[in-house]
Amino acid sequence: MLTSDVSSALSDESREKRSPLVLWYRQPAKEWVEALPLGNGRIGAMLFGGVDEERLQLNEDTLWAGGPYDPISPEAHDALPEVRRLIFAGKYAEARDLVAQKVLARPVRQMPYQTVGDLILRFDGENPASDYRRELDLDRAVARVTFTSGAIRFVREVFASPVDQVILVRLTADKPAAINVTLSIKTPQQASASIEQPSTLVVSGKNGDAYGIEGKLKFEARVRAMSDGGAIEAGKDELRIRDANSVTLLIAMATSYKRYDDITGDPASLTRTAIEKAAPRPYDAMLADHIAEHRRLFRRVSIDLGTTAAANRPTDERINDSAKSNDPALAALYYQVGRYLLICSSRPGTQPANLQGIWNDSQLPPWGSKYTININTEMNFWPVESTNLAECALPLFRLVKEIAETGATTAKKMYGARGWVAHHNTDLWRATAPIDGPNYGMWPTGGAWLCQNLWEHYLYSNDLEYLRQLYPILKGAAEFFVDTLVEEPTHKWIVTCPSLSPENEHHKGVATCAGPAMDQQILRDLFANCIRASELLAVDEEFRAQLTQTRARLAPDQISKSGHLQEWLEDWDLQVDDLHHRHVSHLYALFPSNQIDPRTTPELAAPARKSLEIRGDMATGWAIAWRINLWARLGDGERAHKIVKMLLDPSRTYPNMFDAHPPFQIDGNFGGTSGITEMLLQSHGGEIRLLPALPSAWPNGSIKGIRARGGFEVDLAWANGAPTRAVIRAARRGPCRLRYRDREAATEMRAGQSYAFDAQLSRV
Repeated sequence: MLTSDVSSALSDESREKRSPLVLWYRQPAKEWVEALPLGNGRIGAMLFGGVDEERLQLNEDTLWAGGPYDPISPEAHDALPEVRRLIFAGKYAEARDLVAQKVLARPVRQMPYQTVGDLILRFDGENPASDYRRELDLDRAVARVTFTSGAIRFVREVFASPVDQVILVRLTADKPAAINVTLSIKTPQQASASIEQPSTLVVSGKNGDAYGIEGKLKFEARVRAMSDGGAIEAGKDELRIRDANSVTLLIAMATSYKRYDDITGDPASLTRTAIEKAAPRPYDAMLADHIAEHRRLFRRVSIDLGTTAAANRPTDERINDSAKSNDPALAALYYQVGRYLLICSSRPGTQPANLQGIWNDSQLPPWGSKYTININTEMNFWPVESTNLAECALPLFRLVKEIAETGATTAKKMYGARGWVAHHNTDLWRATAPIDGPNYGMWPTGGAWLCQNLWEHYLYSNDLEYLRQLYPILKGAAEFFVDTLVEEPTHKWIVTCPSLSPENEHHKGVATCAGPAMDQQILRDLFANCIRASELLAVDEEFRAQLTQTRARLAPDQISKSGHLQEWLEDWDLQVDDLHHRHVSHLYALFPSNQIDPRTTPELAAPARKSLEIRGDMATGWAIAWRINLWARLGDGERAHKIVKMLLDPSRTYPNMFDAHPPFQIDGNFGGTSGITEMLLQSHGGEIRLLPALPSAWPNGSIKGIRARGGFEVDLAWANGAPTRAVIRAARRGPCRLRYRDREAATEMRAGQSYAFDAQLSRV
């Protein structure tokens, strides 16, 4: 690139320094959690920004260990009646042990998500660097590294194109023939590197084995180097580029995965086709198309919570000082980082965002980087509807349809039941049997909770055609519980058994139980949603009546002698070893459900608040994020804001703004974005609530483009802690009820129309 081109780029850079949508740093990343994430939903990279050596850690969303497998224990079906007997006899430890011996999956672990490896760029030159800057522009989904070395200004630009299905790296300098770089790939997979003349580096091989399941996937990563000027030399397993004016790299990745039961794809053909289609295209055209497609989603929502001088500092410094500084723009940035990460890790046609989104540098990452469906996967998609990214939920819909297939086999073999079931985890192969251990895996309600995520799409869209596709999944989930719920002996309620309250032990070392509060709450939603869907679609009247009767017999929420909401059928909550447990499972009814609401069910909201106070605010990253949403639903903006600041603390947010469990889990990012939305707008209970939990730290601000249930889009501005203007856009005809504190307004809205309301909720 010529000097004028660099000058243009640097003027862009100077402008972006002032942008609230840029993460930026004065030094390269030393650790993986300092690197910058890029992704197009299917393939991703982490950019480190080294001067002498650049590392791009690479991922492809179907590169998991193992292959198709059936983990169901052949002894589970016959053992479950005895497990139930032991539970109702109060012999919980014996029940737990029998679950461990007979019921858990074989293998007892699911398959982990894995890395492709690292693309390494080694640069010639020994001059020190100055004026260094590393940044990620959320609005453009482009990462950039700039520095001066030996009186030459170097610019490195990287993005993952959802249009061209490649990752692009662009190396430029403000003097000709200044770029000298050697390319190589390192991978922990069973793979080998080769050169396809004249300028393509290829790594191909197979995925890893895990827990006795053989790796059956083929994969390939392909890097095409194109230079302006200079020469490209091929080594045995590396490419050397000498004296180039500029260099463009195209990176394609694929596996042989087509479906959980079909691994007949041709990764070599897929990567070759992607490279050959992209290679003739001008770089500027690919960049423009990429930015346009990213902005189509990202720019639907903007947020302004106020700003201070801290907003001009590097991102890592702002995070380090977040606990003691007033930096409302950091919370707004975190909000948009969550939306950015969701766009980059879950797009139509890809796998849904897993426990680390799409970014993982290990063969055996924490918790396998799987789909943990006792909170974490659901939390990943909490902001998808409200922050106007509905398309990003389509991969989750496909996953649930597929586990409904594998879960039907699990339901039949394990329980002798109709319908389908999934326990607390699933993976690329859609395994649905209970895993890990009896205190974690013996929980049958994971699939039912995922159904609530899918129901939310209907609530936000009122799309009957979508509901027709969803209904068989809802019905199958409900059928399983109709067949497997059992009567508990004390109150004659019908409950799940065996089960547990996710990951919490009611007696030392024992979680196994019957009818935990969360199960009953989830099933109340599942049955109600299935009943409502059958009414709207005018189908299954007899089954609807059966569900209505069954739902009426579910165990109700109970209030303990101490005045808090009970987590179990028995009043065990204050006897547990960990009063501050990270999970707050029995508060599902408060959020993400709306069964408990301070306005409509104050008799339950007060015990829920007491439970939340007992648990405390400090927890792991994702659990802190859940607490933001819960306090927002209770209308306590000051407490919610306090927890937002805890989430932004460097103990819970890494320098690149990844959530720290620790280690990294992406659910905290998504839960935090959801929580901030809930502080500013809520739309359950048939009304849109403006600023229901606005803290005093954000007295003036605005948010535009967020969505409300019922098919509405909302722009909202406020000053001095009160709304000044709200604009509601209706996707469909129907009533709209607005609320701000004790003020109410009701309007009949027409599809495609916008309506503005002032501070008094009067039409303007």
